[in-house]
Amino acid sequence: MKVVVLGAGVIGTTTAYYLALSGHEVTVIDRQPSPALETSFANAGEISPGYASPWAAPGIPAKAVKWLMMRHAPLIVQPMPDLAKISWVARMLMNCTSPAYARNKSRMVRLAEYSRDCLIDLRKTTGITYDERTQGTLQLFRTQKQVDGAYKDIKVLKDYGVPFEVLDADGCIAAEPALADKRHKIAGGLRLPGDETGDCFKFTNRLAEMAAAAGVKFRYGVRIDRLEMAMGRVTSVHTSAGKISGDAFVLAMGSFSPMLARPLGIKLPVYPVKGYSITVPIKDASRAPESTIMDETYKIAITRLGDRIRVGGMAEIAGFDMTLHPKRRATLVHSVEDLFGGAGDQSQATFWCGLRPMTPDGTPVVGRSPVENLFLNTGHGTLGWTMATGSARLMADLVSGRVPEIESGDLGYARYQGIAA
Repeated sequence: MKVVVLGAGVIGTTTAYYLALSGHEVTVIDRQPSPALETSFANAGEISPGYASPWAAPGIPAKAVKWLMMRHAPLIVQPMPDLAKISWVARMLMNCTSPAYARNKSRMVRLAEYSRDCLIDLRKTTGITYDERTQGTLQLFRTQKQVDGAYKDIKVLKDYGVPFEVLDADGCIAAEPALADKRHKIAGGLRLPGDETGDCFKFTNRLAEMAAAAGVKFRYGVRIDRLEMAMGRVTSVHTSAGKISGDAFVLAMGSFSPMLARPLGIKLPVYPVKGYSITVPIKDASRAPESTIMDETYKIAITRLGDRIRVGGMAEIAGFDMTLHPKRRATLVHSVEDLFGGAGDQSQATFWCGLRPMTPDGTPVVGRSPVENLFLNTGHGTLGWTMATGSARLMADLVSGRVPEIESGDLGYARYQGIAA
């Protein structure tokens, strides 16, 4: 079957690879000159199934008000009129209940755990490298209140058999020795030893090379304009290079997916939530992290990527604005220097931002659309890197008419139509 994948970020590229392994003739279209040049370019580097959680959670509305007042705020809301933003925020707030949080987190952990297993298998079968480390994630709590709040997540981890360790300050330092002189800042931690780290940009580019060797055609520098339909099916995609036809189409365009789906009557509740990162060359390895630390106070991830430190986080609700604000950089620098001062050369750091495609319930939209031959693989939010391989294998199974290896009925668009809970 001829399958057209729309988007060459980590989601689209990984999907194309697995579709090719399934025997399909695959074409990938992207407006950029090469893979992973937008949201997949400089994310936080975490592959954290155990940390897969929806932003919509009990207590978040009250926390959000507090965050907005912080000097180094993890949440920023730009006061610009935007009906899509208002609708998305309202739907997210509706998910800030205990039952919704438990349901949404269980979905996310299921897909993320499966994805991590798929990534392990992919490494074994291909030998792909991407500055990967398999030394776990440490969620670092600076207050006892944060420690106490972690137990709602621990219940879900137990339910899904995800290994975890609840640590005191000494345990955190044993996991991350460079924190030794920051003991007074540590109330405790939650360590997820099965989590990993790696450079998403390197991974996507190397997998794109493997996909091309397997027969995938990449059409870079091609603008995607609209989908054409006939008899209830998508027949082609209109692009700046002309029409490209196919038997099936996979929409993997992140925050831009709703624009292409809307004319077909598909109202994807995916909204761009801007995140920032800095990438800092290491100048003193003894002061650097060993793996990933999630600084719970500032919601910032600090990740070791080879001879670099990637510091990423924050959520700025500002539509498609891509301005690099110096205040956001200051927050990233504050978090990493407060915990790992002197590890990196800040004078050589690079500053970046990207648009995370967020759904109001946190779970990505992975599955069939109401249009027979259009499939959706979008809305992964901050967890696109974590969920990429699992989402791609799931998508390849669905397109190929196979039964997926995990339950997937509640991951698709149908849950927004009241068909699946």
